[in-house]
Amino acid sequence: MNVKNFFNPRNILILVGVGIALVIPLIFKAGQYTMLLMTTVLLYAILASAWNIIGGMAGQLDLAAAAYLGLGAFTTGTLLIRWNITPWVGMIIGGLVATLLAMLIGFPLFGFKVKELWYALSSSALVVVMQSLFMMWNEVGGPTEKYLPVGTSPWYSLRFNDYMPYYYIMLIILVVVLLVNRWIRYSKLGYSLLALGEDEDAVEVLGVNSQSSKLKALAIYSFICGVVGGIFASIYGYVHPAFFDTSMSMEIAILGIVGGMGFIYGPALAAIVMVSFREVLRASLGSQLAGLYLAVYAIILIVVALYQPRGIAPLVERGIKKAQTYFVELTRGRRADIKSS
Repeated sequence: MNVKNFFNPRNILILVGVGIALVIPLIFKAGQYTMLLMTTVLLYAILASAWNIIGGMAGQLDLAAAAYLGLGAFTTGTLLIRWNITPWVGMIIGGLVATLLAMLIGFPLFGFKVKELWYALSSSALVVVMQSLFMMWNEVGGPTEKYLPVGTSPWYSLRFNDYMPYYYIMLIILVVVLLVNRWIRYSKLGYSLLALGEDEDAVEVLGVNSQSSKLKALAIYSFICGVVGGIFASIYGYVHPAFFDTSMSMEIAILGIVGGMGFIYGPALAAIVMVSFREVLRASLGSQLAGLYLAVYAIILIVVALYQPRGIAPLVERGIKKAQTYFVELTRGRRADIKSS
């Protein structure tokens, strides 16, 4: 890798962002509520970035994120409660179980080339079905919470007295998911997915297997959701059918769309900005004017949809390109000054 090419404005901005995220809890000594808020923001950033693989690149309006997250949470929680299996293992198993469910749903839907609207309805219905199933399945779920044991070792049971460890775990996962997004985006699979999102019939004529490509994207997306579901259960200390939340699935899709479908960092950026703003509004206005923060949140989404239909990522990209041009011109100017002197 060329060192000069690496230290460009885009990568410098990313490194600065990661650096700030690393030191914020340490410098400002954030309280427990603030740490939970920042951890929640990272959770949505991960899920929105995972959704970008199936929704942004493949062009499938998937609304089943909460189904995979909830299944991962229940798998991890059940393994810990019944057999004392550490969540570090449980979350991987949860991711695999979520992937299996996604394949059972995705194989016939993609095989019959179900259109985007019907795929969206089918994936949304999956969340409702899973919630009803676990509400009636008393051995694993049921209408009451199933609390996770703390255990003797916090790192074994993934149950901490404060939220800071969860924050850093989520931050690491977010970086990994963004790298996965970047790898897919510039791989053969990524080019196939982007082409399928534009015109599936035309791409199939060129020999691309649309079902196989979409299933791969769905598998990666659902696995990430399932893994994060295991940490989600550990953060809250229990599992409950309410984890299968259709509104959460819709919000994740909205963040992916607002961030910029197919853009690597757009959905994560949208999640960081929008979820932070939402939580601040809810904390400051929720007790006085219940529901007002939802109206403000909706207005912001409408404005973005009207004036930046491709999402906020292209706007950021243009800003980065301008900064890169300025950086290059500044470097050339300095070199010219050195030569003239």
